Amino acid sequence: MSDGVLSQEEINALLSGGIPDADTSDAAAGEELTPDEVDTIGEIANISMGTAATTLFSLVNKKVEISTPVVSMGRWDEIVDKYEKPCVLVRIAYTKGLDGSNILVLRENDVKIITDLMMGGDGSNTDGEITELHLSAISEAMNQMMGSAATSMSSMLNTMIDISPPSSTLMDLQDTTDGGEIEDFLEGRFVKITFKMLIGDLVDSEIMQLYPVSLAKEMCSNIMSNMESDTASTVDDDMPTPQPEPASQPQAAPQTPPQAQGQMQEQAMLGQTPPPQPMPDMGTSGGQPYMQQPYMQQPYMQQPYPPQQQVNVQPAQFQPFAGNYQAPYQPENIDLIMDVPLEVTVELGRTHKSIQDILDFAPGTIIELNKIAGEPIDVLVNGKYVAKGEVVVIEESFGIRITEIMK
Repeated sequence: MSDGVLSQEEINALLSGGIPDADTSDAAAGEELTPDEVDTIGEIANISMGTAATTLFSLVNKKVEISTPVVSMGRWDEIVDKYEKPCVLVRIAYTKGLDGSNILVLRENDVKIITDLMMGGDGSNTDGEITELHLSAISEAMNQMMGSAATSMSSMLNTMIDISPPSSTLMDLQDTTDGGEIEDFLEGRFVKITFKMLIGDLVDSEIMQLYPVSLAKEMCSNIMSNMESDTASTVDDDMPTPQPEPASQPQAAPQTPPQAQGQMQEQAMLGQTPPPQPMPDMGTSGGQPYMQQPYMQQPYMQQPYPPQQQVNVQPAQFQPFAGNYQAPYQPENIDLIMDVPLEVTVELGRTHKSIQDILDFAPGTIIELNKIAGEPIDVLVNGKYVAKGEVVVIEESFGIRITEIMK
């Protein structure tokens, strides 16, 4: 500065260190997660990746453990400086329920071990470079894992969530200085979720899942909306239901005295007309006693009851049930199913092959079976082994001659 006048360099320096614009501050605040949102994303990731670990176990037939996730904010340059190179990036895009995509970052050696286990190996075949076969296998594994995770998220978010088939890429992070070349949300700050993954005694590593901030906030918003709706429904259920007023009970009809009932029954048996019963006083309010009108009892002659017939009562006699009892054979019943078609299969032999061997199949490949040349072949009816036989030629077709019936 000379003569009290600032140079252009000094002006630029002051501007670069000046107070940030309000819009810039708001945008930066929108790229951060609140503590509650961090906890929510961690719980979602914990449940969904737990389901994914169960799916991976069924693919590699090894015990799979995934630790509690750690949620933080990150930038692409931090990933490049920290993570092993090269690595495999798996992109998973949501096609239903959520808008956006996420990226799984896996170490190269972990991918080789997982794919070797999927192909029937013991996980020790990790030599050489990663090929298209490795990328295809890990894409299928991630498709099943993240598909099961999406199912768990559907239950938590109360909406149907679906994903597109994942795509895997081998990438050296040092050659990619700008994350925007991979995915747009990697240009700025994003959500980073890290897990520790154990597969038997073969893998003890760390995997990362990268989310755009907008997608993470959308999941948190859906979770909060579901919690509010559940709370509202719980309050509605707890409110007492108004009870209807009890209906007025009808007045009980006057009962006939037991003595009068007996007289009426006896008169009915003798064919006589019973005397009229007294009627209650209709002018008397309910619950008040009323005066019965006297009536004259008519005399009657009691007739003797007819004599009862003697009934011969004897205990029931049953034929003893023998343990070796067999129902009589009815040959006519088998005729009802004589025309039912059954599938007859002739099995030449069997063998086991790994996925690697099957992928190497080509015209001219010879597959060795477990049957010896000249050994009888198996005959199956509806999948059940019933006979043995030998192959014959009938004109231009193959046939089977039964040599032994299996019992």
